[in-house]
Amino acid sequence: MDIIRKIDVYDKIREIAETWGADFTGIADLSLAYAVILAQGGPMIAAYPRAISVGIGLQHAIVDQLPNRANRAVALSYQYHSYDLINQRLDLLTSQVSRFLQREGYRALPIFASKRIVGEQICAAFSHKISAHLAGLGWIGKSCLLVTPEMGPRVRWATVLTNAPLQITGEPSEVRCGNCNLCVEICPVQAFTGEPFRVSDPQGKRYDAGKCDRYFAEMRKKDEGLAVCGMCLYICPHGKRQSRN
Repeated sequence: MDIIRKIDVYDKIREIAETWGADFTGIADLSLAYAVILAQGGPMIAAYPRAISVGIGLQHAIVDQLPNRANRAVALSYQYHSYDLINQRLDLLTSQVSRFLQREGYRALPIFASKRIVGEQICAAFSHKISAHLAGLGWIGKSCLLVTPEMGPRVRWATVLTNAPLQITGEPSEVRCGNCNLCVEICPVQAFTGEPFRVSDPQGKRYDAGKCDRYFAEMRKKDEGLAVCGMCLYICPHGKRQSRN
């Protein structure tokens, strides 16, 4: 009876996610990355054994314009449609999933689609990318973005942490970047080292978040608060291949 109940709960979660526009939904076993999660978010975050990962794909027509982001209209379109609006949709989605799980008698903590800890870490309290990776939805590339087989890295993510005994939807995906270094080479500030992802490694081994942060701060000063890059997301062959379909 318990197994049937678990399946019913997951089916309902998928239904809610799809109703709110999710293109990806998966369940992750967080014990595989407990030490990293504890170090980043602390005991309150690390106490949850499961994560529900949800993602919404970006519009290729908008992402493909990023090389022209110096044009303010292009930058504004990307900022609004691929960041602000999708983050709002994801936050509403995770709120609804959390509400449902609470009504079912489980604990559930929605994690903002895009809110960071201010300080040296320059990151959120929880990594949406690690959750999606552990749920089998994709791999973490050299750009530190979650790369999906279906849309490359052209997806934004959010997460609900929970103690609901949900069945895991997949295993961590094998990295398919191979010798490709396009995202490393195109970065305007050379923020990526090109090191492959390993869940036990600190983010700093692969990515200098401070370089990105300073680059965005400079752009905001020059253009009335508007700062858009996304070149690592644009250049990935796994996303560009799908944009041509």
